[in-house]
Order: sequence, then C-alpha cells, then structure tokens
Amino acid sequence: MRGILKWFKSGTRMKRWMFVIIVGIILLCYGIATIIDMKEISVLNLILTIILSVAGFMMVVVGIIYSQKRVLELLIENTDERLAEEKKDVNVNSLIFNKTVYNEGPKIVVIGGGSGLNTVLKGMKGYTNNLTAIVEMSDYGEIQKNSGLLPIEYVKQSIIALSDDEEEMKKLLDLPIQTGMDFTDLFVSAMQEINGEGSKFIENISKVLNITGRILPVTLDKMNVCAELEDGTVVEEKNKIAETSSEKISKINRIFVTPTNAKPAPGVIEAIQEADAIIIGPGNLFTEVIPNLLIKNISKAIKESKAIKIYIGNIMTKPGETDDFSLSDHIKAIFEHANNKIIDYCIYDTGEVVPEYVRRYNKDGADLVEQDIQKCRELGIKLIPKEFACIENDAIRHDPVSVADSIIELICEDLKFKDMQNNPKYVKMNTRLKANNEARREKTKIKNKLKKKENKINKKARRMDDRKKSKFSTKYNERIKSIRTSEDKRQENIRRMEEDDED
Repeated sequence: MRGILKWFKSGTRMKRWMFVIIVGIILLCYGIATIIDMKEISVLNLILTIILSVAGFMMVVVGIIYSQKRVLELLIENTDERLAEEKKDVNVNSLIFNKTVYNEGPKIVVIGGGSGLNTVLKGMKGYTNNLTAIVEMSDYGEIQKNSGLLPIEYVKQSIIALSDDEEEMKKLLDLPIQTGMDFTDLFVSAMQEINGEGSKFIENISKVLNITGRILPVTLDKMNVCAELEDGTVVEEKNKIAETSSEKISKINRIFVTPTNAKPAPGVIEAIQEADAIIIGPGNLFTEVIPNLLIKNISKAIKESKAIKIYIGNIMTKPGETDDFSLSDHIKAIFEHANNKIIDYCIYDTGEVVPEYVRRYNKDGADLVEQDIQKCRELGIKLIPKEFACIENDAIRHDPVSVADSIIELICEDLKFKDMQNNPKYVKMNTRLKANNEARREKTKIKNKLKKKENKINKKARRMDDRKKSKFSTKYNERIKSIRTSEDKRQENIRRMEEDDED
C-alpha cells in the first residue's frame, strides 16, 4: 500500500494524468448514460452529448499516453545515476525494479585533440555512455622517442575529461614518479607491456580507470604533422608551424601528415560507421582538427556515415594558424583537406564576450572569429546559433554543458523528424535536456535578480552621494567662493609687492 501511495507524492507528476483519465471516464459515462436515458432526442442535445462523449474519450486516451510516458521518465530518473543530483523525492523503486536500463544513449563520435575535444567530452558524458573520442597522436616528445611509447598527452587529457572526478584523476595522472616522467607514463608503459602493441591497451586503460565511453588513437603509426606555407616554406615540426607562419608573415597553404599512408587505428572506422552523430572540433584547426581527417579513409568514412555530422565553430582565431579566418574559412579548410563535404551542421557562438578578455587576446594576435553567415550557407551548411562562450581560468572557452545541450537538441530534433519520440534514446536525452534547460533558466533568474538588486543598491548609493553633495554645496557654496576670492586677492597682492621690491 505504501508503494502505491508513492505514485501520489509531489514531484512524480502522475496525479494530473490520473485526474485527466478520471474526468474523461466521467464525461464518457455521462454521455453514454444520457443517450440511453433520452426519451426524446433533439438535435442540440444530441450534438452536446456527442461532444461530451468524444471529449471524455480523448481525455482518457491522452491521460493514458502521457501517464505511460511519465512512467518511462520516472524509470529513467530512478535508474540513471547521472540524474541523481536532479531528482526531487522521486522514489518509485517499490513499483519499478531497480536495474540500470538504457545505459547506452546515442553513439557519439568526437574527433579532434586538445582542450576543444575535451570540452565536448565533458558535456557529452552527462548524456551517453556510448561516447568515443578519436584523438590525434602526433606530439612525440623525448620520452616517447626514447621509450617507444605512443604520444598520449591528448589521451591523458581525454581520460581526465571523461572521468567522474576530473580533479582527482588529474592529480593521479600528473603525479611525478621520476625525473621527466609521471604516473601516466609509467601506467601506459605497464598497460602496453600487458596488452602488447595496438590500440587495445588504450581501451583497457579506459576500462581500468572506469571512465565514461572509450578513447581511440586516430592512428598507431608514428604520425608527424607538417605544413606548407603560401611562400613555399615547408615546416616539418608541428610545434613550429604557428611560430614559423608568424615570423615569415605567410599563411598556411595546406597541412599534411607523414607518413602519407598512415592507417587508422583498429576500431576507428567502425566507430565512425556506427555513429549516430559525429562531432568535429572545436580546437586548433590546422594542428588538432584537420590532421585526423588526413589519415587514410577517415574522411571517406565520415562522408559515407549516416550519422549527423556537426562542426563546433571556434570562438577565437589562433595566431600563426588562422589569422583573420572567418567561420566559412574554417569550414572551407576542412572541406579542402578532407576532399569531401563532411559537415551537415555548424553550431557557432553568438554570445557576448567580455571586451576586456578579447583585448587580452588581441595583444597576442588573436581575435573573435567573424561569423559570415551568408558565405557559410553558400557552402550548403545548416547553421545553428548558440550562446556557449564562457570565461574559464581567465581564458575564453566553450561552455561544456551548453555545447552538449546544443548537440543533443539537434539529435532530438532529428529523431522527432524520423518519428522516433518513443525511442528510449530520445526519452532519456529529452529528459536530461529539459532538466538542464530548467536549471539554466533558474540560474538566469537568480542572476538577473541579483543584478537588479545590485543595480538598485548602486542607484540608491549614487542618490545618497548626490544628496550629500547637494546639501554640502548648497550650505557652503557661497563661503567657499568667498574664501577662494580672498585667497586669489592675497596671492595677487603678494605678487605685486614682489614686483615693487624688484623695481
């Protein structure tokens, strides 16, 4: 009995649909009873009775549909650990078995490297376990060259981004072990020893550290990112591309990788083929995003995939790489290097960035990316404007939650278009999306209230200052003028006496 009463607790949002069903049954029964009991049937009474009966029937149907949908949402809320913080006394475990269901959301593949890739991963891990990060592997330092290990700096950053406790994971992976080495190098060396060559050891690292999703290196070949500048200069070291481009005042003409026939790591092509959505960027265009697309068959697999292909536009340009680049320039560069139109949608920022931070970037040669919407449309891209710029550690960054919400909203719209609103993937994502949007609205309301209160206090303080100033000036203005006049006359007399003495 206690379990049944839990359906009526506040927050379950079931009572409204039960009420709709009961009212519908009453109207339907009343309509049927009226027709049976009628001795004389007038046209008006007949029409009214039919309307009540139909309305009652529709209310019963709508109540049943929405109550079932709410049951499914409650099931998800009570079995998805990532929604635990958002639950408000919703406990239907006595009525629904306690078992994790739908723990795999849509299959999302994110391609890139660096902080841009990790921004997307941080946000997306709240929506799906079925997340694959395809990470660029080209930063071979001295340790990697001497030990034969893969360059896993980007892999390490992605592990941190996909972990439940990012701060603790960062402390662990950055823990110094010996000169020039940290825990990550030692751990990777051990996992490579156990699992042998190949990308399997990176997947096993993900399992051992219990992170959300999986991480795949884009290639296991010793890949090097090179650039050819417009003046013909060839830069063969990735870390010197931006510097050389700036020094020679010559833009990047094209990016290429060596070896040119580098193969994708096992599992990469399959992940792209099976994906529901493929996310490209944000990140440094020429050194973190495009190199992944140059690996053999990667761009072809993206083109042929039935997934939604989304590009997350950069907020700022990168000195030495994308100086004066607009949004359409970024997209053109991707198309040219991939030899394919591999983007369906572009999500770009329309938020206001604090001018003070933009000026700081300007000092280093960076600027806001120009949003040339018309040129992007001419490329056949569907544009989605969103506000996701934020300040993090005094730097302009993409807000992970806003980026993830934008991606999920797009996927939900696609599922709606395919008439898949009852698909568990859709229900789960839509439930989480609603919760995030509600939380964002509440934060905005609180922020606006605090801002109004602050403005009111400042306004009142200014008024008080003006009033004090006004009272003081009214009372002492004449006296102040008199003192100033006397002082001026005294100074004038002293000056004249000095002139007479000189004569």
